[in-house]
Amino acid sequence: MEHYFQKDIECASREEIVRIQNEKLVEQVKHVWDHVPYYRKKMEEKGVTPEDIRSIDDLHKLPFLSKTDLRDAYPYGLMGVPKDECVRIHSTSGTTGKRVVAFYTQGDVDLWEDCCARAIMAAGGTKEDVVQVSYGYGLFTGGMGIHGGSHKVGCLTLPMSSGNTERQIMFLQDLGATILCCTPSYAAYLGETMKEMGLSPEEIPLKAGIFGAEAWSEEMRRDIEKTLGIKAYDIYGLTELSGPGVAFECSAQNGMHINEDHFIAEIIDPDTLEVLPEGSQGELVFTAIDKKGFPMLRYRTKDICKLTREKCSCGRTHVKMCKPMGRSDDMLIIRGVNVFPSQIETVLLNHGYQANYQIIVDRVNNTDTFDVHVEMTPEMFTDNVSEIRKRQADLVEGLKNMLGIKAKVTLVAPKSITRSEGKAVRVIDNRKI
Repeated sequence: MEHYFQKDIECASREEIVRIQNEKLVEQVKHVWDHVPYYRKKMEEKGVTPEDIRSIDDLHKLPFLSKTDLRDAYPYGLMGVPKDECVRIHSTSGTTGKRVVAFYTQGDVDLWEDCCARAIMAAGGTKEDVVQVSYGYGLFTGGMGIHGGSHKVGCLTLPMSSGNTERQIMFLQDLGATILCCTPSYAAYLGETMKEMGLSPEEIPLKAGIFGAEAWSEEMRRDIEKTLGIKAYDIYGLTELSGPGVAFECSAQNGMHINEDHFIAEIIDPDTLEVLPEGSQGELVFTAIDKKGFPMLRYRTKDICKLTREKCSCGRTHVKMCKPMGRSDDMLIIRGVNVFPSQIETVLLNHGYQANYQIIVDRVNNTDTFDVHVEMTPEMFTDNVSEIRKRQADLVEGLKNMLGIKAKVTLVAPKSITRSEGKAVRVIDNRKI
């Protein structure tokens, strides 16, 4: 049986969804024009006023927002309400020190938690369930978003956060957790560990998992489902738009329903910026139509994907997005953390290296491996093993401080990394995702 958190809206007719979107978009554009001078200036530069936006058909007239805008406007430049009306901040790991900070009013938190509650119920969750939230808590949106959604459904909620695998497994068994929420790679790791402990899927109380924050393949999904004896559901979100729950999978498990009463999705050509017809592959752009604290209009996600309005067996009528097929920029997601080659370059240059390096990412036993090969300059070249080890350790530390995750660093001889014609091959990603 299909469960819904807000059935009327989740199964609303296309006409009703468009009516809601038109009404909310017109109001949101006025709100942003009146309260966000940074975006009003962008509108003025484009010659657009709120009067020009009468429905979602006019959305294409509005200027885009990008990660660069978010960094330029840091910290308060894109805030849509006075500071005393905001109750929370979340943040992403940003490039070179400047992070993206997003603000939430109490109303924004409520809407976000509704979206997460829809995702939990689409995965079969009810108030009878015990939800183990093993996403990180804190500035990262994963933990708090799913936690709030779980409360709204009425589930018994375990705010485990990430790490401490032994305790995760003990609580999972002793408290009979039925839904696990974490990154797919951590779910796979928990599954492998339980297998090594001799636990068969029948002895694991879980029935479902909601996994997001990093890319994962269908092969990995099947692997996790087999090891844990569950159905594994995908969830999508961005801190800039609120967090997980912007879109979620239903029982059909073939694409994620976008919560269209809160977010309008467009697909654009990342080069020409033209809106592409339905069914085309391109860059995903989102407009948050009722978020007041941090109202994002036409935010470029850099995720490449497709949208489909094919009728879904679950009864939900909201448009579906496929799994993102990659990024239109060079960002890597490694163990759920955003990593930019530019961050690695910064660390290398700060340590006196020239920026000739290679990042090699792979996935071994469902966990990302992260190797950085760095060329020594002729001046620093040495075959003194202890000196090389010390320098490698310094870089490992520098990268960990910048990125928040550990890389394996190997110093290599000058000129040993292949020079390519044109754009340097900085990243070798061997993961099959």
